[in-house]
Amino acid sequence: MAKSNKHDIVNNPFHYGSGKIECIDYIKQILGSKGFVAYCRGNVMKYNHRAMHKNATPVEDLKKAQQYLTWANETLEEIHK
Repeated sequence: MAKSNKHDIVNNPFHYGSGKIECIDYIKQILGSKGFVAYCRGNVMKYNHRAMHKNATPVEDLKKAQQYLTWANETLEEIHK
């Protein structure tokens, strides 16, 4: 995954990079590419479903859904190279 030192609640939250490996990279490593795509697709569904039902603005959840969709597409491109 593309890493950035800039704090971004959607793409680079502080609590996801506290170890030696980013949490999302660890998940991908453990699940494998196909499992990771399924995981990302599930998160896209989750964030889309709840975006309009939370008290806060739905923008953050929709951006999270978009990020998971991006990761799924990037991984699918890696698989099909």
